Amino acid sequence: MTTSHMNGHVTESDGGGSGGGESNQEEPQQWHREMAVDCPGDLGARTLPVRRSAQLERIRQHQEDLRRRREEEGRNRQELDLNASIRLKKLSQNPKVGIDNPTFDPIEGPVGPMGLPPNLGAPTLLELEELLMSLKQVQHCLSDTQSQEDVELVLQLVQKTDFQKAFNIHNAVAQHMNRPSPPFPHTDRAQGLAQEVSPDLEQHAREGQLLTNLMSPVPPQAVLLAHDCVAEQEMQLEPLTPDDHCETLTQWGGETVKIVCIEKARDIPLGATVRNDMDSVIISRIVKGGAAERSGLLHEGDEVLEINGVEIRGKDVNEVFDILADMHGNLTFILIPSPQTKPPPIKETVVHVKAHFDYDPSDDPYVPCRELGLCFQKGDILHIISQDDPNWWQAYRDGDEDNQPLAGLVPGKSFQQQREAMKQTIEEDKEPEKSGKLWCAKKNKKKRKKLLYNSKQNDDYDNEEILTYEEMALYHQPANRKRPIALIGPPNCGQNELRQRLLSSEPDRFGGAVPHTTRNRRDVEVSGRDYHFVSRQAFDMDATAGKFIESGEFEKNLYGTSTDSVRQLINTGKICLLCLHTQSLRILRNSDLKPYIIFIAPPSQERLRALLAKESKNPKPEELRDIIEKAREMEQNFGHLFDAAIVNTDQDKAYQELLRLINKLDTEPQWVPSSWLR
Repeated sequence: MTTSHMNGHVTESDGGGSGGGESNQEEPQQWHREMAVDCPGDLGARTLPVRRSAQLERIRQHQEDLRRRREEEGRNRQELDLNASIRLKKLSQNPKVGIDNPTFDPIEGPVGPMGLPPNLGAPTLLELEELLMSLKQVQHCLSDTQSQEDVELVLQLVQKTDFQKAFNIHNAVAQHMNRPSPPFPHTDRAQGLAQEVSPDLEQHAREGQLLTNLMSPVPPQAVLLAHDCVAEQEMQLEPLTPDDHCETLTQWGGETVKIVCIEKARDIPLGATVRNDMDSVIISRIVKGGAAERSGLLHEGDEVLEINGVEIRGKDVNEVFDILADMHGNLTFILIPSPQTKPPPIKETVVHVKAHFDYDPSDDPYVPCRELGLCFQKGDILHIISQDDPNWWQAYRDGDEDNQPLAGLVPGKSFQQQREAMKQTIEEDKEPEKSGKLWCAKKNKKKRKKLLYNSKQNDDYDNEEILTYEEMALYHQPANRKRPIALIGPPNCGQNELRQRLLSSEPDRFGGAVPHTTRNRRDVEVSGRDYHFVSRQAFDMDATAGKFIESGEFEKNLYGTSTDSVRQLINTGKICLLCLHTQSLRILRNSDLKPYIIFIAPPSQERLRALLAKESKNPKPEELRDIIEKAREMEQNFGHLFDAAIVNTDQDKAYQELLRLINKLDTEPQWVPSSWLR
């Protein structure tokens, strides 16, 4: 994975582009180059642990040099102070001046360098009672009132609870820091090595006899065998768990660095991208689902200095990828923490969206890391798990969570809208170059599109022509409130025949909404069963109030299907079947009916001719082309509203597929706009 791209920046290059593509267009200049640093391939054999790594050894050596330098400078300053202090000179002239400290114990026994006891390197832990007693004795020996008051203040401080807790913590830490480290076995084969060297020592009589006498009794052999068992357990590498990830802060070369240990399992990639900033290698992105994100120890903006002892600073991101490709198992990072302090991460709420456009990262020059780009199609459900980067969200496709360990990058909503608006502006600027006929057609199409999407009554549209994502939620229809089924399609595609077949095959399950009309009732008709007969004035009032899903005029009489009629049928427990025009979908979706919209698409032109011939229809070739073109326009302009699509290549197969989709509403929850459930 060595491809790298821009991070949401659009900059024209002065050359022919460096992407190496086949297009003649200029590639945008690459900024903030990112690369995924996963470790593919086998993890390989694990190495035995060592007590201190090479990195830690260098850091400790550097700290020791700094400590010695500070001690030497301190001694030099002390000599200067002793020679320059007038008070010390006077004290040397009158050595009897001063107060005897009764708590001072003279040094007895062996004396080390500079007259100090040999064990002075270890701090002497003073108990709290001894400290109080010493302060009181010093206070009684002082004749100066000011000094006595100062000691009294110290006594008051020592007697406070907070100071005593801090004092106990100090003693505990000091005792732990000076505890000697347990011995570490250099080998787990002491008994075998002793037996191997026995023949070599036979040439030397004294040494060989000594070893023979030592190894002949059973107890020494048992001791060596016990040593080998313990050493083998000590040197065995314990399997790391997520809790074994560790982080340590220390100083290195005058800089604060952190040492991070992460276990990268075989089936979990690291999940991080890096970029170059001058000679530095910076972590630019932490991908959800990877080992880096699970450990919580790597952060965006951290500079990578070393990985498993290999120096990283000064290397290109391609070299970093090659280095990490050969590293598996336990990874040790030396990092300079990011200078930008971020608030502690909070658990983000997963947002479920429906994509209203197709996306292929291989064709996107703006994706920051093409290998992490997530390909999807219009209508796919995406689970957005991170929006930290407003331009590039991290998401999973619905159903891919178990098969895809790492989240993928998808364009953010605002970023997608901006670049689509830019693309439309460029296309509109080129329109006058076309013929007048196409220009007029383009203007009319644009006008119809604006009329649809700028409707103030539709909350599902953002008053924007550019469709990106729609927030969704799962909904399982109740048994007593079925969702209405709306069949959409161009004329002569079979949606009316499919609806009628369902009504006649299962009349107790399916039904049609009773329409409204202004014409006079016939003798055989029953109001409320065949039609709702209303006056023209009442019909116009209901239409103005938006109560009709669709309406029209036929032979000077008005007809319409109202939302109340659909609701009345649903309340009886039946499934309402509707055949609607696409313009009616807006009102239907804005109601509380939660429709399930199925698009009935035509087959190929030859297959469509054969289907219509069975119905004794003989359409002209241009009529067939009009049907297919009409279906394409409907899918392009309203496809984001469809829940499913059926290509009617065969009437029986289409009927079975339609019945399967309807039955699935009873057994499986479906994705619906989240605004429907609020």
